[in-house]
Amino acid sequence: MTKITPEMVREHGLSEPEYARILTLMGREPSFVELGIFSVMWSEHCSYKSTRFHLKKLPTKAPWVIQGPGENAGVIDIGDGDACIFEMESHNHPSFIEPYQGAATGVGGIMRDVFTMGARPIAMMNALRFGEPSHPKTRHLVSGVVSGIGGYGNCMGVPTVGGEVNFHKSYNGNILVNAMCVGLARQDKIFLSAAKGAGNPVVYIGSKTGRDGIHGATMASAEFDDASEEKRPTVQVGDPFTEKLLLEACLELMATDAIIAIQDMGAAGLTSSSAEMGDKGGSGIELDLDKVPQRETNMTAYEMMLSESQERMLAVLKPGREAQAEAIFKKWELDFAVIGITTDTSRLVVKHKGTTVADMPITALSDEAPVYERPYTERAPLTGEPAFDKKKNVLESLKTILASPDMASRRWVWEQYDHTVMADTVQVPGGDAAVVRIHGTQKALAITTDVSPRYCRPDPFEGGKQAVAEAWRNLTAVGATPLAVTDNLNYGNPQKPEIMWEIVAGIDGIGAACRALDFPVIGGNCSLYNETNGEGILPTPAIGGVGLMKDVSKMATVAFKRSGDVIILIGETKGHLGQSIYLREIEGREEGAAPKVDLGAEKKHGDFVRGLIEAGRVDTVHDLSDGGLLVAIAEMAMPRGIGANIGIAGLPDDIPFWFGEDQARYCLAAPFAEAEKIVEEARAAFITVAELGKTGGDRLTLDDKSSAGIASLKEGFESWFPNFMSGEEIPVTN
Repeated sequence: MTKITPEMVREHGLSEPEYARILTLMGREPSFVELGIFSVMWSEHCSYKSTRFHLKKLPTKAPWVIQGPGENAGVIDIGDGDACIFEMESHNHPSFIEPYQGAATGVGGIMRDVFTMGARPIAMMNALRFGEPSHPKTRHLVSGVVSGIGGYGNCMGVPTVGGEVNFHKSYNGNILVNAMCVGLARQDKIFLSAAKGAGNPVVYIGSKTGRDGIHGATMASAEFDDASEEKRPTVQVGDPFTEKLLLEACLELMATDAIIAIQDMGAAGLTSSSAEMGDKGGSGIELDLDKVPQRETNMTAYEMMLSESQERMLAVLKPGREAQAEAIFKKWELDFAVIGITTDTSRLVVKHKGTTVADMPITALSDEAPVYERPYTERAPLTGEPAFDKKKNVLESLKTILASPDMASRRWVWEQYDHTVMADTVQVPGGDAAVVRIHGTQKALAITTDVSPRYCRPDPFEGGKQAVAEAWRNLTAVGATPLAVTDNLNYGNPQKPEIMWEIVAGIDGIGAACRALDFPVIGGNCSLYNETNGEGILPTPAIGGVGLMKDVSKMATVAFKRSGDVIILIGETKGHLGQSIYLREIEGREEGAAPKVDLGAEKKHGDFVRGLIEAGRVDTVHDLSDGGLLVAIAEMAMPRGIGANIGIAGLPDDIPFWFGEDQARYCLAAPFAEAEKIVEEARAAFITVAELGKTGGDRLTLDDKSSAGIASLKEGFESWFPNFMSGEEIPVTN
């Protein structure tokens, strides 16, 4: 038996107090295999030990929530016996080390989370953060990540329908790759992971087990340093063609009544899947590793339990159904093996070559895992409205912003994804939210991912609120009723009190917004220790939102549709420039207060706009966010080349009006008669509203004086990304 040394404990990411706790729980020194199991199950990635206390504060219930946090994915009722199942996960550390495989296996893992619940995936989204465009690694990382996402999703035949791509120096050493999957199932065919009962066969299905990904969960729970690229062996290798077979085989097995529980082998592989299934079902599990399909010779028990080889599932079947299940998986040319049995001992027992290599209470891996209320140091949010150069030309500034890294078209990215496969993508990338029809019906799901990290550093609480509010606005802007969110909380080292404060305040902000907007959190993921050499990322609590549209024919889109439409602004404009895109891209500064989020106004304005869309009264809507009002109008003009003449008399300062990032605002366009009614109704409801001008021509004209051609705006907007990826010189920014 291997002697456990203090150095070995440290190498497994366990602290001295944690190891002392293990000794108490076990009543003896753990074996080497048991140490490895504790290492991954007690890692931040698997146990959420720094965040679990605070995550309990999030609202998770609503009449339409079928399954909240705690399963592979959340489930909501979308009517007619249908259920929407969705989740978002991070694959940040692996994607920095090996961008193609890191991103690809992130996509594969989140798809398994969804189809293990019984759903067929119908849409993928992602939220990507990279370092400065001028950083020597950024182009390589963008290329690898986008290729990995596209390569896996396209092979699976699941459309990637939208997402986010942003650049900032804080991500130079630690990019973020968050993947979201949305699936559909019937409400009477939802599968959970609780392995209830004793004497039931535990079966292994999918690909063979190799040595890739060992210690992946532990690696994802630690900071990077200059030697991090040596961790390539901890990055898994994906095979989307095998996953496609696995998806079809699992759904075929799910059409029978043979399954008691099923779980994908994600982080920590065989260890987490078996321990979590036993824990949720209140049972024990006994495994015989000699029966595990292996693709490499002489694999040890430690390697098999910690491997994160992809495209693998663990299931518990009803006794006597093994042959039926095996026939299905053999037909799909996948490995199938009975590798264990459920017991009534509440213990995880692992045998290898006739020897028991692990025998431990399952609760020691779950309920008894450490939960920390880490100390945090509150800091006052940044305040103040920054100064700005009043002499800057508004339309020249607009051109610069539209051609900047964070605001330029993402067409180069999304054209590498098959966003129309399955033939139900109704709104393609580039709008406020993606819209995917529920096949054969008039119903549709709207999907978005949102967060503004530049707000979250100066004010973590308001930044958390704003991420939820923007997701809610984006779903509303296409005409959907927002139903639920999943979150992906990306932060630095929680052992630093100032970072822990960002986490706590961010969660509190998310909770406040979700409660006010009746927008529950039904799942999520925490990715901490996103630091390199002590330098942390901007706090980035990404929100994935899903909404329901009952009649997709009434969907609104961003593009101006007709000449002569009246352009209407819903919501109050104070001209907030703090932390704005304008301030960063034109003035070269990141300062001032983050914009305040009035949740009452968000709800009131959004419900008003959605009512107009659902009644078929407006078909052109855009929410206002990054870049402010003038950027939104330009984004509405560019798709079809329809210009606008905008006039606001007597502005004291035009720059804050055009580029301020005040929240709870929408821009609409409607024919004159309808627009007059809308303005009247908004005023009657005490909603701030203004008529800005009319659509028409091929130029954007302000106050009948200065103008810019839509084609020239679009040229810069569309060219930044292709130029960057083709290797053109990129100036140093921020």
